[in-house]
Amino acid sequence: MAFEHLNTQPNFGVPGERTLRAYTPGDTFYEMLIAAHEGLDDEASHKLNARLVLLLSNHIGDLRVLREALQAARQGA
Repeated sequence: MAFEHLNTQPNFGVPGERTLRAYTPGDTFYEMLIAAHEGLDDEASHKLNARLVLLLSNHIGDLRVLREALQAARQGA
């Protein structure tokens, strides 16, 4: 399914900074995400995920993008 507003291509990085490989900044984010969960029990880990979703959703703010993101996530569930 193609999405009109949701960017599903690799898009990690620091604005203005160029990397040699598109996946490298994504790997960095994945490592940051795993580190954020270190030492948390399941309940605290779920709370962290929920809070992160809400913080990033607020940052995005565009309901069209968020609707498509929810649809994309649901398709992968």
